[in-house]
Amino acid sequence: MVNFQIIQQLILSSFSNLLLFAMFALTKITAAALVALSALPALTAAAPMEGAQLETRANSGRATYFYPGLGACGKTNGNGDYIVAVSKLLYDSYPGHTANPNNNPVCGRKIKASYGGKSVTVTVADRCESCAFNDLDFSPTAFQQLQPLSVGLFTVSWDWA
Repeated sequence: MVNFQIIQQLILSSFSNLLLFAMFALTKITAAALVALSALPALTAAAPMEGAQLETRANSGRATYFYPGLGACGKTNGNGDYIVAVSKLLYDSYPGHTANPNNNPVCGRKIKASYGGKSVTVTVADRCESCAFNDLDFSPTAFQQLQPLSVGLFTVSWDWA
């Protein structure tokens, strides 16, 4: 005669062991995923560069425009000024930067930006919060030396002038 209670206990025991194994496996998978995700920002963010390394490399990034006012460098500029805002990542990691953004050595630096055979030289006057490391945010007049404002966004190459 078959003892159904013993079979039921064996099934329940096997089921609970299976659940424990599944929970253990999910814990390991979740831990591995968290480790991988924690490394992701390091893989996608540009590493800050030091002095000459930052100055001599060729750069390429998105070009946008903004309507200037009082900039992070502590000066007020207008739409007709040939100025640019560099990314906060570049601004905040520029060699010699301090807690006071007005004293950042990048302020006043010249950049020569080029696109489609045209170029413009601009002065760093501000910090762009939403820009990626190599992006430049131009004053309207400076932007229009490379593309019409209606374009809004394009890829620009640039170097320190």
